[in-house]
Amino acid sequence: MTAGEGLTVTQRRYVSAADAHYGGNLVDGAYVLALFGGDVIETTATVVRVGRRSRELAFEARVVCRANPERGPSASDALDAPITVVTARGTVVVPAPAG
Repeated sequence: MTAGEGLTVTQRRYVSAADAHYGGNLVDGAYVLALFGGDVIETTATVVRVGRRSRELAFEARVVCRANPERGPSASDALDAPITVVTARGTVVVPAPAG
């Protein structure tokens, strides 16, 4: 087995109702195919503060592969170092315990 052979990566992505157009609220195939093109992004969320009823999160998105159309319409290159493209912070409120 060569390096990387058999490697599987799975991304779960929320698809909003706005992206469902056909009978039965189906998402069109072009939307799904677009997920395979362009840059490869990795995202991370980290809990940075835990309060009594809240959590503060830090988010970061990095490009790890960049499209290279000079090599072909679907070619891309793995970057030596990821490029951070977005950082954000958010706070979520945890429901009070029942009782």
